Amino acid sequence: MSVTLDHLRRHALARTLFVPTTLPAAIGRLGFVQADPLRAPARAQDLILRHRVRDYRAGELERRYPRLALEEDFFVNYGFLPRTAAALMHPREARQAWPKARWTQAQAVLEFVRERGPVHPAEVDAHFAHGRVRNWFGGSSRASTELLDGMHYRGLLRIARRDAGVRVYAAREPTPAPADSAEAQARHDALVDLLIATYAPLPSATLGQLLSHLCRGGVPQWQGERAAALARARARHPSVRLDGIDWLWPAGENPRSRRHDFDETLRLLAPFDPIAWDRRRFALFWGWDYRFEAYTPAAKRKLGHYALPLLWRGQVIGWGNLAWREGQLDARLGYVAGRAPREPAFRRALDEELARFTAFLR
Repeated sequence: MSVTLDHLRRHALARTLFVPTTLPAAIGRLGFVQADPLRAPARAQDLILRHRVRDYRAGELERRYPRLALEEDFFVNYGFLPRTAAALMHPREARQAWPKARWTQAQAVLEFVRERGPVHPAEVDAHFAHGRVRNWFGGSSRASTELLDGMHYRGLLRIARRDAGVRVYAAREPTPAPADSAEAQARHDALVDLLIATYAPLPSATLGQLLSHLCRGGVPQWQGERAAALARARARHPSVRLDGIDWLWPAGENPRSRRHDFDETLRLLAPFDPIAWDRRRFALFWGWDYRFEAYTPAAKRKLGHYALPLLWRGQVIGWGNLAWREGQLDARLGYVAGRAPREPAFRRALDEELARFTAFLR
C-alpha cells in the first residue's frame, strides 16, 4: 500500500503529539522549541510545551532553564534546544563583521563577565556606560544590550537565566572548530537531521526553506554548503512523491503505521507549534490558509491578533483568541465552517481544553 496524504497527516500529528513526559525529555524529542516574546495569553514556548510536558505551567521553562542542559540560541529561529545540538552551530561566524573597536569592547565585557559571573545588562551598562544606539525599529536602546546580544550570537556568552524576562549573561566556553571538512560536514548534516526530526514529515520545499533559515542565522559560516547539504539530506532520508510534491521524514519511521490514530483530545496550538509552523504543509493537510496576524494592522486581520489553531480529531477546524482577564480565561473562537461542530463530544472536548488552559495559566 502506498503512502497517502492522510498517512502523512496522521504521522505528523502522532510523532509530535507524543504522550506527555518530563520537560527535558519533551525538548529532546521535539529537538527545537521556538520562542516568541508575545504573551497572548502565554509565550509561544510555553504554549508548545504544555501539550507535551506533564502538568506543565506557564513560565516553567524559564524557571527551570538554569538547571537544564539547554541553550537559548538562534537555530532556524530563536528558541531553545539541547546544549549538545547548540554546540554544533559554533564557533559561529556572523555575517556582519565587527570592526576592531567593537571587538575591543567585547573583550572588555567578556573579562568583566568572567570576573563577576552571570550579569544583568544593567550591570554592564552601569560599568561601561556604552551609551545608546538606534535599534532596528527606529527607537533607542542601550548600546550595552546590543553588544551583549552580538556577543551571545557569536558564542562568547550564553544565557544563564532570565530575571523578570530579561536575559542574564554568562561566559561561554568556546567550542573547538571542526578538525577537518569531514567533521564540518557531519555537524552540518546533524543539524539538518534535527530540522527534519522537528518538522517532519515535510515537503522538500519546506526543508529548503528551513535550511536557508539555518544558513542565514544558525550557521552563516556554512552558507556556501547549503545546496550540498540539501542534496545529502534528500539522499539519506525516506521520501515519497505525491501530486508533484516530495515529502521526507526521518529514517526508521513508518508513516503508514496503524498506531498513528487520532484521539478525542481537542488542542489549541501555538502559532509556532511544529504542527502549524509550516504554512505550506498546513494548507495541504487541512485545506485552508492559516495566518499569524499579531503584526498585521487590526483592520486587516481575519483571524485575530494571536489566533491559536484548533485541532480536533486530526483536523484543524478553527482558531481561538484567548486572553487572561482578572483571573478568568476569555476564549473567542472562530471556525472554518462558520460554526462549531454540533456534536456533544466536541463541546465536552472544548470545555476540557479550556479547563486545562486555565490550570496552565494559573
